[in-house]
Amino acid sequence: MKIAHLTSAHPRHDIRIFVKECATLAEAGHEVHLIVADGNSDEINRGVRLHDVGPKSGGRLSRMTGTVKRVYEKALQLMPDVAHFHDPELIPAALRLQQAGIKVVYDVHEDVPRQVLAKHWIPGMARPLVSRGVETLEDYAARRFDAIVAATPVIRRRFEEAGARRVVDVCNYPILAELVRDTPWAGRRNEVCYLGGISRTRGIEPIIAALPDTDTRLNLAGIWSEPDLKAALQREAGWSRVNDLGVLDRAGVADVLAASKIGLVTLLPTPSYVESLPIKLFEYMAAGMPVIASDFPLWREIIEDADCGLLVDPQDPRAIADAIAQLLGDDERARLMGLSGKQAVLAKYSWAAEGAKLVDLYRGLAA
Repeated sequence: MKIAHLTSAHPRHDIRIFVKECATLAEAGHEVHLIVADGNSDEINRGVRLHDVGPKSGGRLSRMTGTVKRVYEKALQLMPDVAHFHDPELIPAALRLQQAGIKVVYDVHEDVPRQVLAKHWIPGMARPLVSRGVETLEDYAARRFDAIVAATPVIRRRFEEAGARRVVDVCNYPILAELVRDTPWAGRRNEVCYLGGISRTRGIEPIIAALPDTDTRLNLAGIWSEPDLKAALQREAGWSRVNDLGVLDRAGVADVLAASKIGLVTLLPTPSYVESLPIKLFEYMAAGMPVIASDFPLWREIIEDADCGLLVDPQDPRAIADAIAQLLGDDERARLMGLSGKQAVLAKYSWAAEGAKLVDLYRGLAA
C-alpha cells in the first residue's frame, strides 16, 4: 500500500512515528511517506520518503491553522491509500482526506482530553470545557475513521467504548537492538538519568530539588517544553549536579543508558500520565538499570511484577533522594533489579510484537 504518515507537531525523526512505525511498515514492503513541518527539506531515510512542508511559525494557533493546511495539501497531493496521522489538531483535515477517498488511521499517543486538564497554556477555568470538546470531537471522528491505533490498552478501551470501527493498541515499547547491551555493571558510573521531554508535569522540579540530598549526578537529556523553566531551575542548588546533555540522537541515548546506574521516571499524577506507558520506563529496563518511578497503580503492577525498581511520590524530593540513596548504597540489589527489568523487557515489552500488530492492521486495511 501507499501510506502517508502525517504530523504537524512532532519532529521528523520521532521515535514512535519514524523510527518505529514508518520504518516497520517500509520493511514490510509498503511505500511509506512521512509529512513533517520543520524546514529541514525532504529526504529518504530507512526506506521512508520524508516531505517537509516548511517550518512551523508563530504560536500554537498558527500551527493549528497554517501548518495543518500545508500538511493536508501535501497529503492530498500524494493521494496515498492510507493517511495515518498523529496529532489531534489534524482531525478536521483527516476527515476531509477521507472524503477524498483516502482511508484514515488516527494514531492516539496520549489520552488527550485528560491531558488538556494539565495544559499550563490553557486558562484553568477553561480546561474542563476544552477537555469535553476535544473528547466529543475525537469520539465523533473515531466512529468515521477506518482505524484507531492506541498507544496504550487504556486508550484502546476508551475508543472501543466510543464505537470506533477498528481499534488496536500498539504500545511504545523499545526496539531492543538499539538499547540492549552487555554493559558490565562495574563499568557504570554512580549517576542517575532522565531522558525525554522535560516539563513541570513530567516532574523535573522535584528531581532537581532532590539532588542536593544525594551523592550523585543527573544525566539530563531531552527537549524543554516550557522556555522559562530551564532558566528558573538553573538558579536552584541542585542544578550544580546536572550534566545538561541537550537533545541526543539514538546512539547518544544508548550511551547514556549504558553509563548510568538508575533511570528516573517520576512524572506527576496528572490524568494523562497515571495510566500512560512512558517509553523511558521500558528503555531504562531494556538497558539493565533499576528505575525510580511514580507510584501509580499501573506502573506499580509492572515494576513490582518485574522487581526492577522503587516507587515514590513523584512530588516529594525527599522520597526521590531516599530512593536514589537506597539503590546507590546497595550495589548488588541495584544490579539484580536492573537484570530483572531487562529480562522482563525481553520477555514482554519489546517493539517486535507491537510492530507485528501494526503490520497486521495494514493487512486488514488492504483486504
